[in-house]
Amino acid sequence: MSTAVEAIYIFNQNNHCILEHVYRSRPPPPQAILPLYQRHTKPRPSVIHLPDVNPPTVLFSLLHANLLFLSTASTDVEPLFILEFLHRIIDVFEEFIGAPLLANKIESSYDVVAQLLGEMCDAGSVCNTEPNALRDDVDIPGWMDKLLVGVGLPGNPTGSLSTGGLKQYLQLNSSTTGPAIPWRRANVRHTSNELYVDILETLNVTLAPSGRPLAAIANGSIAFTSRISGVPDLLLTLAASGGQIGLEKAIELPVFHPCVRLARWKERPGELSFIPPDGKFVLAGYEVNLMPSIHDLKSWSNANLQLPASVEVLTSLGQNGADFEIRLAIHNTFPGSAPTLQTQRPAFGPRGSGTSTPVFGGGSNTAPILQDVVVTVPVPNAVRSVIDLRASRGEAYFTASESVVEWRLPTKAVASPGTATLRCTMVGPVADDDTDGMVNGFHSGPKSGDYDEQQDAYQSSAPQPIKAPNSRDKQDSQDQKKVQLNAPLMPTSASLSFSVKGWLASGIKVDGLVIDTRRSKGLGEGVKPYKGVKYLTVSRKGIETRC
Repeated sequence: MSTAVEAIYIFNQNNHCILEHVYRSRPPPPQAILPLYQRHTKPRPSVIHLPDVNPPTVLFSLLHANLLFLSTASTDVEPLFILEFLHRIIDVFEEFIGAPLLANKIESSYDVVAQLLGEMCDAGSVCNTEPNALRDDVDIPGWMDKLLVGVGLPGNPTGSLSTGGLKQYLQLNSSTTGPAIPWRRANVRHTSNELYVDILETLNVTLAPSGRPLAAIANGSIAFTSRISGVPDLLLTLAASGGQIGLEKAIELPVFHPCVRLARWKERPGELSFIPPDGKFVLAGYEVNLMPSIHDLKSWSNANLQLPASVEVLTSLGQNGADFEIRLAIHNTFPGSAPTLQTQRPAFGPRGSGTSTPVFGGGSNTAPILQDVVVTVPVPNAVRSVIDLRASRGEAYFTASESVVEWRLPTKAVASPGTATLRCTMVGPVADDDTDGMVNGFHSGPKSGDYDEQQDAYQSSAPQPIKAPNSRDKQDSQDQKKVQLNAPLMPTSASLSFSVKGWLASGIKVDGLVIDTRRSKGLGEGVKPYKGVKYLTVSRKGIETRC
């Protein structure tokens, strides 16, 4: 199985090809590929087999910022390799021409884009995808060069090297700066030395109607920002409840940047030894299983999962069964969070010491706060409208085009523990123009096809005795029919979104960040960088409660 890239096509939001770069063979042109891609219904898969193309081709696609990235392969290739290469192209483009990535930026910076594509892949073989290494190979014109070229004067001739320039180039890349590191630029210099660690966890939790968890996973990523001179050798130590054994159980399926020494992690789990790239990059990623143990499931409660909030859905309420209620339980419990950040991470010193600081930016040691709380309730397409939205906290509204009820609660509304409720009334579709006997958009009576036992039998010879119906039983029977007719209009799930700064659901913490001065090079005497740590837990419709 090969790993060759044949071509890269980029389309804007108007489906116009703004970039076409062919690496090898003769792939189909973009004008022929795009209609075959659009023939598939949304959401379109990332890998599509095109048997009608000669030769048969596999199409790889990626959507980013209203831009469509396509790559073709006529041979047997590894799909994840091509998709990862497309992701690397996007990251490199954003690093060089700026984020967000827009079509006009790519068109106006085609000289830089062409150099990047040529350096990242040569004749279909992926060569270099590290932004720091690409900066040494790609010429980025400055504002002075653009000004001189604009008035018809030659710019800075960076491509030609005189004798003195060649000698200077060899001196800058001599062995005195240490061995070549693919992910770090040579001769890095910063006036202010800073190191920042950002740990982000995204929750994906599915709860049964009883509240028991069906699946609970936290996907974490460790972003690292390094602005330090020379070639630093760093050691980042992670900790979790239960010590080293607890950390091994917490972190599953870890992935690392190429700069991380895997032997050190295998020998001592929780210790990341690495020489960082210059700037911001993703140091590691991991997955944490938040499911309680079997013993905890037997005595189940929502506190076992340790979520700051949970949602419950009650359907078929009211006399007609047309109402439903959303109950948001606000716990505001953050297990593992300490009252102050100084006691939470003792390995970090105060800001004024010049060694490190535990906070990111301002130095606040406030407790974690629940923010950006949004409850999303999808409703069936048969629902014509949702009326009478009564929320005890926050604001709620119904979007008919998306068939979604959104309930937004500000930070002040969820600052204190308690229960917030939202009650809504469904309005069903209109069957026909005759609305007599309709209940909430549905017919309830003989017109809807129900057999009426009180009606005289066909060709009856003897008159039937008239029985006085019980009005209470008749009303109960009608109410029961209304509830049954409105049951298909009820929601089947609700999802919860929120963010919490200063807390991680997995309980993982940064225990220390030190610089190995013996293995580091070019740091300078007495350099003590400023260090900061930030934790963030996010649920983007990740906590789903089923009815």
